[in-house]
Amino acid sequence: MEQRTLGTSGLEVSAIGLGCMGMTHAYASRRVRDEVRAAATVERALELGVTLFDTADVYGPETNEDLLRRALAGRRDQVRIATKFGFAYGDPTRTIDGRPEHVQRACEGSLRRLAVEAIDLYYLHRVDPEVPVEETVGAMARLVEAGKVRHLGLCEVSAATLRRAVAVHPITAVQSEYSLWTRDPEAELLPALRELGVGLVAYSPLGRGFLAGAIKHFDDLLEEDWRRQNPRFTPENLPRNLGILERLQAVAEERMVTPAQLALAWLLAQGDDVVPIPGTTDPHRLAEDVAAADLRLSREDLAVVEAAVPPGAAFGDRYGEEMLRFVNA
Repeated sequence: MEQRTLGTSGLEVSAIGLGCMGMTHAYASRRVRDEVRAAATVERALELGVTLFDTADVYGPETNEDLLRRALAGRRDQVRIATKFGFAYGDPTRTIDGRPEHVQRACEGSLRRLAVEAIDLYYLHRVDPEVPVEETVGAMARLVEAGKVRHLGLCEVSAATLRRAVAVHPITAVQSEYSLWTRDPEAELLPALRELGVGLVAYSPLGRGFLAGAIKHFDDLLEEDWRRQNPRFTPENLPRNLGILERLQAVAEERMVTPAQLALAWLLAQGDDVVPIPGTTDPHRLAEDVAAADLRLSREDLAVVEAAVPPGAAFGDRYGEEMLRFVNA
């Protein structure tokens, strides 16, 4: 697979990575907790040339990192492992914890669960509104000095917050939601990333499965699936958003590709510093996603896609009110 370098850091990863969250967390399904299937998906990813595997301590919580350790056993030299900290799961007094003492404690836990000597890319999952980002990044920088982390990342930060962080320590990547139906990074974040030499890792590049055609009815979501609380999947908004999928499908059919492949190819065309990390627990769907790395869209193709799904086309916010206050923070 094509390799891309995140920013100016020298961290080289596959053009498409694998988001592992859904293997143990959030998107409840009858297969999600099937470790055999998850391991098969990771194995298929390796065969297809995927080298970037994305997890977090809160996924599960903690079970996702455990699963990834077992699935990648004996393959450490072939992969780049990215994980995250910051959500204060188990602490009823706060939602996010960016205090320096928590940074150290969280990193030790992830190192132990992943069974690695160093984490390739360590993200602050969300900015703690009660702790200056300089303090959190300073503690993360000490992990780099200690050899426990190789590269630092931030998630869902504003351009202003990124600039404050970079003043403390180089940032290799920012992970933000970016897809045809979430274009938030384009206004301010992407220009700042390119000015500062920071890569963009795009999570939910298929709109939490929507742009792949996986969700067409509210009842397609099981009761445990958190998308039932997501504004874009409510019984009111989901039918209205289906127009996006229909238009994308029509364009994809003309080009003899799937909507998921078209959506991922569009993202890859936004710049060679953009790396999408679609998530799946299906090895066959993974192969379909990865094939998008070989799809080249012309300027005309991109214009047609843009016309079919223009910025702001989605109905509903991308998070509920509680979590929305932690994005673009």
